[in-house]
Amino acid sequence: MLKIRDICKVFNHIKILKNISLDIKKSSIFGIAGPSGCGKSTFLRCIQKLECFDQGTIECKGRTGFMFQDFQLFPHMTVLQNLIYAPSLKNKGGKTDCKKQAEDILNNLGIASKINEYPSSLSGGQKQRVALARSLMAKPDILLCDEPTSGLDVSTIMDVIFLLKSVNKQLNITIIIASHDLDFLTKISDRIILLKGGEIAVDINPLTCDMPVDFLKKYY
Repeated sequence: MLKIRDICKVFNHIKILKNISLDIKKSSIFGIAGPSGCGKSTFLRCIQKLECFDQGTIECKGRTGFMFQDFQLFPHMTVLQNLIYAPSLKNKGGKTDCKKQAEDILNNLGIASKINEYPSSLSGGQKQRVALARSLMAKPDILLCDEPTSGLDVSTIMDVIFLLKSVNKQLNITIIIASHDLDFLTKISDRIILLKGGEIAVDINPLTCDMPVDFLKKYY
């Protein structure tokens, strides 16, 4: 599904990513942990081609979608307008087909009642669902999530875990998550790497690792 070989990224003569090589399996949930500045978000952005890398190759079979840390919803647009804006520019069927798709996704995510509201009236958890819905409008094979639980309370984080696991199973979407929240990552991921100093310091399966949160903390 995703083959990454010897990826390097340099900012201001500093190597943010150093020869990262990975194979990420189709339909898996893959976690990327690490302290601030370790290159988690940069790595995601390289996969999405929002950043150019300086060395290496990324072979991606399928379409990618991106969930931004700060949601990046258009404040002057309703939930529906946020969802259909980009797809309707490309969809030959126009806004009618996109609207039906948006309504179905919002219904599946439990926020159909918010379809005509503006982002300013939504809670953090609701904005997260809208951001997820907008990403799903592109029908991605791989969903890239940058700090999806940032600023959310514990109960809302559990909702995010449920939602992403449901999307993974029902739509067969590969999910790659960058997060500093080790508890969240160990509850949702099939595999976790920890980046430190631009390199992979740890690569574990949290299901087979004894006390994975404590183990990962040793490498922070």
